[in-house]
Amino acid sequence: MSLTTDPKDKDLGHGVDTKVVPQQKKYLVLSQEELDKGFVRPVRTTYVHDVCGDETKVNITIAETYARNPKFYGSTYCISCGMHLHVSEFRWSKDNEVVGS
Repeated sequence: MSLTTDPKDKDLGHGVDTKVVPQQKKYLVLSQEELDKGFVRPVRTTYVHDVCGDETKVNITIAETYARNPKFYGSTYCISCGMHLHVSEFRWSKDNEVVGS
């Protein structure tokens, strides 16, 4: 898995999965210039899927992207379920806040 700031990158996936899939080849993140503007939420690196109860740890740049723009992603990956699911199904481990809010 790697990261890109190019929303047109051919290796990006999109949306919610309906079956088990591996993680995407690449994930979109905000540019360093945008991240340097500061965060509107805390940087949190672990979330819990409400359905299965398991934790997933995210890459620090993805965590910083969430912290800068909480609504940047519409879906996120559950490592245990093996699917990208709507962010509303997840809560940050640190404070129980819904991911994407």
